[in-house]
Amino acid sequence: MFHSIVPPYLLEQLEQSAGDPSVRARIRQSLQHDAVLRTRPAAGREAVAAAAGGRQRTVYDAQNGTDLPGTLVRSEGQDPVQDQPVNQAYDGTGATWTLYKECFGRDSIDGKGLVLISTVHYDRGYANAFWDGSQMVFGDGDGVIFGNFTSSIDVTGHELTHGVTQYTANLDYQGQSGALNESISDVFGSLAKQYANHQSAADADWLIGAGLFLPGVQGVALRSMKAPGTAYDDPRLGKDPQPADMSGYVDTQDDNGGVHINSGIPNRAFYLVATAIGGNAYDDAGKIWYGTLIGGKLASSATFKDFAEATQTTARTLFGDTSTQLAAVTTAWQTVGVLGDQTPLMNAAQTDLHTTTPPSAPPE
Repeated sequence: MFHSIVPPYLLEQLEQSAGDPSVRARIRQSLQHDAVLRTRPAAGREAVAAAAGGRQRTVYDAQNGTDLPGTLVRSEGQDPVQDQPVNQAYDGTGATWTLYKECFGRDSIDGKGLVLISTVHYDRGYANAFWDGSQMVFGDGDGVIFGNFTSSIDVTGHELTHGVTQYTANLDYQGQSGALNESISDVFGSLAKQYANHQSAADADWLIGAGLFLPGVQGVALRSMKAPGTAYDDPRLGKDPQPADMSGYVDTQDDNGGVHINSGIPNRAFYLVATAIGGNAYDDAGKIWYGTLIGGKLASSATFKDFAEATQTTARTLFGDTSTQLAAVTTAWQTVGVLGDQTPLMNAAQTDLHTTTPPSAPPE
């Protein structure tokens, strides 16, 4: 399954509004290429399982062509090369592997030591990066709006997490389940960056794709988990359309039913949980999201409410009925409008409290 970091609506906006004909041509080519990739499986290549012993990475160079994987240029344990995108792809896939292994005990994307394959310098001026169901692929960017897509750890973590979801909950890439698929990738992409940079939830920027935009673009990233809808506002890009809560939910047939747009809602819920709990987001908050993803109880067509209630169940299992973690999860989903003031799980939890100590009303 093809999953790209830059949503089609953003490239479509650029193709229509960019003043430079050469930029429009490069963006149009990227759009056309993505459209073809969405309609075909992952090039018939077999996933390669790693030998026992841990992390395994291979980086290939497409040499501005489109044949995958390309020419092998760096393998696990080899020294850095002169080509910076090769080293960035190697480091970004390594950072993602390390997050999953050290924080969640997961052995690579499939949980069984899958080799992390990357290809850099894909096509000419290709303004995207994607997971194709088998490997990571990075474009060099168009050179005016977007720089090289290997530059952001969170982009690499995002795309590899589509692979984790593929091997676990396998959420349908349509509507709310598709937006959850995108949001989970943003969550663990951000956590990969935070873990690599030793950042707490309070210290993190909560941006996805920071550094992708070149100078002159009025924007800081593709998305903001902290404040959806504020990542960019540029004459060529338009304004970030992500809603921050269900009152702004976008009902559309475009973008597979708004998977990149409406992911802002569960993104903000995770940010609220992580910052309410405090400390490192890859600890308690990350464990709740990861446990929900791999728990085997999510339907592939799960809605936001289904996922919210599943995170409550996970928090309750991990930390207890009256835990601050469960309270943070519930309040966050209430704040973004996915859950009402009372849920069956919280009602059940409250029956365990002494009647002389009624539960406090949830925050406004």
